[in-house]
Amino acid sequence: MGAQKGKDLLLKMNDGSAFVTVAGLRSRRIAFNAETVDVTHAESADRWRELLEGAGVKRASISGRGLFKDAASDALVRQVFFNGAIASCQVVVPDFGTVEGPFQISSLEFSGEHNGEVTFDLGLESAGALSFTAL
Repeated sequence: MGAQKGKDLLLKMNDGSAFVTVAGLRSRRIAFNAETVDVTHAESADRWRELLEGAGVKRASISGRGLFKDAASDALVRQVFFNGAIASCQVVVPDFGTVEGPFQISSLEFSGEHNGEVTFDLGLESAGALSFTAL
């Protein structure tokens, strides 16, 4: 996979009938994490740590920063956050694939300078099993 344009990394949220791109995002990030379960014991070879395969909790987090651009996607994000809803989301990673599953908005922040535009920061946490579809 060669270099990709950052603008092609997309965050989409289901509005009940279709996946809508969250508009105005200038930066986006998805991170995958898996907890480890340490099963080291007195007889572990040379006291090296041992981990239990497949036992830790997996999670994904999405973050983004941008400006208000599209009234429909802005309203969708606001509604999902204030309802405390879990929304079906997609993250499209160019030349890699699409990650899809349930996410909850964990943070929504607004900021603005007196001589600039209002911007927002968005954080989402996975709320169930995710699927991956290769491109």
